[in-house]
Amino acid sequence: MTTLTHYIAGTHTRGSADRSQPVFNPATGEAEKEVILASEQDVNDAVAAAKAAWPEWSKTPSLRRARILDKFKAILWERADQLAEAISAEHGKTHDDALGEVTRGLEVVEFATAAPTLLKGEFSESVGTGVDTHSIRQSLGVVAGITPFNFPAMVPMWMFPVALACGNTFVLKPSERDPSASLLIADWLTEAGLPEGVFNVLQGDKVAVDGLLHHPDVKAISFVGSTPIAQYIHITGITNGKRVQALGGAKNHMIIMPDADLDMAANALMGAAFGSAGERCMAISVAVPVTDAVADALVERLVPKIEALKIGPAADRTSEMGPVVTKQAQEKILGYIDAGEQAGAKLVVDGRTFKQQMQGYENGYYVGGTLFDHVTPDMSIYRDEIFGPVLSMVRRNSYQDAVDLIHGHEYANGTAVFTRDGDTARAFSQDIEVGMVGINVPIPVPMAFHSFGGWKASIFGDHAMHGMEGVRFYTRIKTTTTRWPSGQRSDPQFTMPTLG
Repeated sequence: MTTLTHYIAGTHTRGSADRSQPVFNPATGEAEKEVILASEQDVNDAVAAAKAAWPEWSKTPSLRRARILDKFKAILWERADQLAEAISAEHGKTHDDALGEVTRGLEVVEFATAAPTLLKGEFSESVGTGVDTHSIRQSLGVVAGITPFNFPAMVPMWMFPVALACGNTFVLKPSERDPSASLLIADWLTEAGLPEGVFNVLQGDKVAVDGLLHHPDVKAISFVGSTPIAQYIHITGITNGKRVQALGGAKNHMIIMPDADLDMAANALMGAAFGSAGERCMAISVAVPVTDAVADALVERLVPKIEALKIGPAADRTSEMGPVVTKQAQEKILGYIDAGEQAGAKLVVDGRTFKQQMQGYENGYYVGGTLFDHVTPDMSIYRDEIFGPVLSMVRRNSYQDAVDLIHGHEYANGTAVFTRDGDTARAFSQDIEVGMVGINVPIPVPMAFHSFGGWKASIFGDHAMHGMEGVRFYTRIKTTTTRWPSGQRSDPQFTMPTLG
């Protein structure tokens, strides 16, 4: 059985391992690898390696840092299939979906290669007589990323390329469910010329998370995961004097107006609800048709599409949806379907009936696409983030009723409206209290040069990820005011100094 280890100071190491856990292939249900789980000593070693590398890396010219990231980008392009295969083997998503994940992460690497421009400061001449002022952005030091299972390559690449470009050193704690992608990334960064200790991988569980949160040499923490853990990361991190950006859960709504292109909307819902088996924080899990006529027309279009979903392993390149990540996740999702039915929602397509027939994959963690209609806001299938291939339809009679529904939910990560009307679209984008908005775009994940982040219980901290918000998070401003002696003497000043 393959053993997956840490990557510290440029070396694969078991550290002081006395704990490990199996890594399953969700498509088969078989444990195919094991991953070492970090001890407190391993946390200290990873942070120490990053701290030792920081002085030289932070003073490395930004153009040279950018060139290393550019070489890493070229390696990613060349080996995207290899990274996608590693993702699929441990997460379960289809190969094409995994390739899409790699591409979206790579876009952040491309953004970070602009480091010399991103880090330019400001200069003001003669702010006073013979006085100039300039500001610069400097790195923080050792920063850490704690990332989820659902995007084992993309989410780390939301973090470390910008952090490294800004002159920080990085410790990545990936999900223990699919750790292989992190080790490929570490190897390829080293191959691209990254000095040892600048990027480290710490495999582990809560021991590793708490070790990073409490370590005095870790200056900032980036996190993506569930809202309860995001709250814990945020509170614990700031209590220990760290900067924290912690992205939490979501319950993303898509409003379908009576004037919408319903075929377009139905196809959008299929990809947004069932892509990656619904294991996306930007998945559309609530369809909000305005009027019963729109709802009935959508159901008519969706049912045959959901029933025709090609569900299978990534090894079958024709698969449209793979398994969910673990047996526990499968059981949780099936439990929500039970609860929705018991609560009185109309179960239009029942994913519990799906059975994988492909030889060798019968024990995989599969759930069929599921559609509920006549869902109400008091039901758990509406309130909770299910994180599975379950689409709930909540009917509303007007645009304002639909907007009020969204505003009533605790999460505010992403949302969308499908309409042909410009006034409706403009009003929605301006007035909706959600962090990321799509107009006829079901999953409005911003490009890398913009920033990713929700509102309300979907984010904790003041900065979104990547884009200029990422640069601001991973740097701090230093402002210098300069006056050179002119040969003229001046008397001491005891009042508040003014420069005008």
